[in-house]
This record gives sequence, structure tokens and C-alpha cells, in this order.
Amino acid sequence: MDPAVAFGRVLKAARKSAQLTQEQLALKAGVERNFVSLIERGINQPTVRVLFKLAQALDVLPSTLIEQTEREAADTL
Repeated sequence: MDPAVAFGRVLKAARKSAQLTQEQLALKAGVERNFVSLIERGINQPTVRVLFKLAQALDVLPSTLIEQTEREAADTL
């Protein structure tokens, strides 16, 4: 699976686990809601800075999101 799509799935799962809407996550991370949507759909990819902001807003380590993305991408190969 494409890493961008895998990251989007991981981000969406983490957001839902935190019981946040896209709008709430975007507000906490200081990004636009539509950008969160584009990331979750694998259309856009976050910069390292945005990755850290999203992780902080979700109260997880950035490395956790990356590790989960690696697993998600590998599971579908």
C-alpha cells in the first residue's frame, strides 16, 4: 500500500480513537480541516512539523504514528 494512504488510515484511526472530529483535530493541531481530510484520504502528506503537531494534538508520539504506518503499509503488500 502507498505510504501516504497508509498514514491516512493510521491518522484517521488515531483521531477516532481520541474521539475527535476532523475539525477538532485540525483546531488542536493548528491546521485546516480540509488538510486533515486530504491527509486521511492519502492525497496530501504532512510535513515533519505538521506530523509533530498532529501527534501532539492526538497525545501520541510521532514515532508511534510512523510505526503504525509502516505496519499498515506492510500488511497490504
